[in-house]
Amino acid sequence: MHQQLQHAIDTKTKPLGALGKLESLALRIGLVQQTLNPKLNRPVILVFAGDHGIAESGVSPFPQAVTYQMVLNFLAGGAAINVFARQHGIQLRVVDAGVAADFPPHPDLIDAKIANGTANFLAQPAMSAEQCQAAITKGKALALAEIAAGSNVLGFGEMGIANTSSAAALMSVLCGLPISQCAGRGTGLDDAGLSKKIKTLQQALEHHGLTGSDPLRVLATFGGFEVAMMVGAMLGAAEKSALLLIDGFIATSALLVASKLHPTILDYCVFTHRSGEAGHTRLLAELGAEPLLDLGMRLGEGTGCAVAYPLLQSAVNFLNEMASFESAGVSGISE
Repeated sequence: MHQQLQHAIDTKTKPLGALGKLESLALRIGLVQQTLNPKLNRPVILVFAGDHGIAESGVSPFPQAVTYQMVLNFLAGGAAINVFARQHGIQLRVVDAGVAADFPPHPDLIDAKIANGTANFLAQPAMSAEQCQAAITKGKALALAEIAAGSNVLGFGEMGIANTSSAAALMSVLCGLPISQCAGRGTGLDDAGLSKKIKTLQQALEHHGLTGSDPLRVLATFGGFEVAMMVGAMLGAAEKSALLLIDGFIATSALLVASKLHPTILDYCVFTHRSGEAGHTRLLAELGAEPLLDLGMRLGEGTGCAVAYPLLQSAVNFLNEMASFESAGVSGISE
């Protein structure tokens, strides 16, 4: 199929490679769907929300209550991800994976809460092995439900104060990198705040003393409920040969865990953008990933997935609709 797809792309009425990343994107989508005529059906972005006990150690300039408030904003339709999802006709699912407050019933909120936030991993594992597995299982079930309803494109976003600390710790252990190369300013730390964050995370890493040999234990120790649920959702989506749209630093850290469990998951992924968060460029390099966009965005929420989605539409459309040299009666152009 690879050879057939590449031939179809190369013989469109254009110089070889003239559509740049759109060509490699079309190839990726065609390979995932195993067809020369791929289709994007019922795109969905799952936004997982959860709180982190490490927030109480002062690693974020925002209070933990912002997670709850932002989920309410999602449900009211007022966040950036709402705007971009509406713009591009993408279904949005908001999932309470473990926010440290209880929500009133809302038709657009999926209640998958494992607990009211994780423990502070500075002193103890963020979650138990059982909680971690429950989050993975729920995430997988949510992805499978979307696919059963007709989706073959799933994007992954998140909301959770201090989750850049969780992502940085996961990256440091699983990639064997110093925490200083993984941790960034998050939602806007100044120099002193960043220094404190790095020292706090270094202390946590030393306290637990883990290596990357047991990804699930690393996830349970440093992850968030929203991160673990994303891991499960990504694994479930890939299992059903859906296309995975990977957002920024947090979503990529979830994918890092998933890839340590099942390396072939990377074949199903489109990396939508390069986040402005410091560790993301290094993490993308560790995964051998080339992002579609580099707009300096660092919001999360799945916004990179939504903004990049029209590029997927363009890639599929040129593959399906653009004439070939033969069909158009145009002499072949080699350069």
